[in-house]
Amino acid sequence: MSEVANMNSITKELLNLISDGEIDFENSAYNIREDGGCAGRQSSKNISIVPKTDNPGIEIHIKPNTIGETVYIPACVTHSGVEDLVYNDFYVGENSDVVIVAGCGIHSDGHSESSHNGIHRFFVGKNAHVVYKEKHIGVGEGDGQRRIDPVTYVALDEDSVLEMDTTQISGVDSTVRKTSGTVGARAKLLITERIMTDGNETAYTDFSVTMDGEDSACDLISRSVAKDNSHQEFRSVIKGNTRCTGHSECDAILVGNGTVSAAPELFAGNIDAALIHEAAIGKIAGEQILKLRTLGLTEEEAEEKIIEGFLVG
Repeated sequence: MSEVANMNSITKELLNLISDGEIDFENSAYNIREDGGCAGRQSSKNISIVPKTDNPGIEIHIKPNTIGETVYIPACVTHSGVEDLVYNDFYVGENSDVVIVAGCGIHSDGHSESSHNGIHRFFVGKNAHVVYKEKHIGVGEGDGQRRIDPVTYVALDEDSVLEMDTTQISGVDSTVRKTSGTVGARAKLLITERIMTDGNETAYTDFSVTMDGEDSACDLISRSVAKDNSHQEFRSVIKGNTRCTGHSECDAILVGNGTVSAAPELFAGNIDAALIHEAAIGKIAGEQILKLRTLGLTEEEAEEKIIEGFLVG
């Protein structure tokens, strides 16, 4: 059933920002969440979306051998004073190769706090491949706090791959991002996080991944920019309990009075666990600014270009 016509104008604007205007309402499965309710839902031949019976939220069931399909599940908060909590479960059938586009946009128009807490669980079947894209944004002229606190749990069956690409570029006053999971034999969990904070915004990232399957792999990459008086914290724990490979990397740029704390942690519970962590925090190098200024850019424009290139990676 499709109810796209029920979306308000602010939701439509937020969807364009979250999904870069790419939602195919004619052919794709989707669920549009607006201010805690459903503003549009549609299943496809291979992807079924059904409401949960025990909590607010949905279950997304992707049939085995589903190839080349995309499902969209964005959430929008369109005014101040909304507290949204949702539980979404993804069941990905074996041998599937799909894209999931999520994300949240909060529009503040007043003085009250608005929040969205999305609790997502992924159960990825054998030999399945999932690309998960998530973008968080905050907009609007109101001075009420915008909070987005996502919680993600991942269970990867053998030979499966989950690629997570998450982005938050300013506008969100406070965020606590928690991701945990278990990785099966020969499975891979690949996470790339991009965060930029400014003003007095705060962002806390907490990764915890356990590799129990032989020859499993995990790669966590965080690129962040802390501007003005904002503060960020990055925590990651990778546990290797068998023959496996794990890598954690945190690169951060400080601008103005921005501050960043990074604490990667590794635990090797097996002699054949190969684990690496890296962390680098610093300001933009003066020679980088100078080089771009010789090409005609102002100092502010040069800084913007460097940050843009850094976050894209």
